[in-house]
Amino acid sequence: MLHPRALPDLETSIQLAAVQLNSAGDWPTNRQRVQEAVAAAAAAGAQLVVLPEYFVLMHPDEQARFALAEEDGQGPIQDFLAQLAAQQGVWLVAGSLPLKTPFADKLTNSCLVYGPAGERVGRYDKVHLFSFQRGQERYDEAATQLAGERPLIFDTPFGRVGVGICYDLRFPEFFRHLDAVDLWVLPAAFTVTTGQAHWEVLLRARAIENQCYFLAAAQTGTHQGGRQTYGHSLLVDPWGEVVAQLDDQPGLLLGSLEPQRLAEVRTQLPALLHRRLGV
Repeated sequence: MLHPRALPDLETSIQLAAVQLNSAGDWPTNRQRVQEAVAAAAAAGAQLVVLPEYFVLMHPDEQARFALAEEDGQGPIQDFLAQLAAQQGVWLVAGSLPLKTPFADKLTNSCLVYGPAGERVGRYDKVHLFSFQRGQERYDEAATQLAGERPLIFDTPFGRVGVGICYDLRFPEFFRHLDAVDLWVLPAAFTVTTGQAHWEVLLRARAIENQCYFLAAAQTGTHQGGRQTYGHSLLVDPWGEVVAQLDDQPGLLLGSLEPQRLAEVRTQLPALLHRRLGV
């Protein structure tokens, strides 16, 4: 268990940022938007920046994602992300992008994380694949995506960070680990239908259950082809209180992780120490 005393300097606030996008149906447009947003976040003092799911493009034709997909570890999108992290000197949690698999009809929906020197820290493939149908609104990610097998947790100078993507939020067991995570990040593209009903309550619940900060970066608005996403990117503290939240417009969410707040919550209510995961 990561005891509160193991946290970094309790007097130092950690500045976080979530980029909320209305991604277009082409990569060049989105590339420029991402570059500007990450630069703005770094200029505002952010040490870690999270992009939303599908930041590379939101297109009604799945073949557009296949055309953009890269081999793991090489390609212009991955080169751009590494360079951007290094240029701005930030930890960059790069939402999700399509990577090729051994199967011609399947991609992974993958989040890549880069350190402030541009080095790749890790890769997370979305574990839980979304499906939903109500009236004419229908989604089936498993038709074109290959599910991942494990979460990604990585260490930074300011604490341990875990990565999930969008639909993972509905599975509380996904976020339970032997070692406490100080900050969970969630790139997302929640639908308006499910977002209005469940987005905030699920984010706050996951933060409370795991006594951690939770930072979610969302897609928002109407995209090419008519798909609508909910927005409302959010930063929640370990007591479940909303630190910062956006509305349904593209923008930049800024907020801070307070190590002292983590220590207080975990000391006053030591629920993480009381877990019996084997029962």
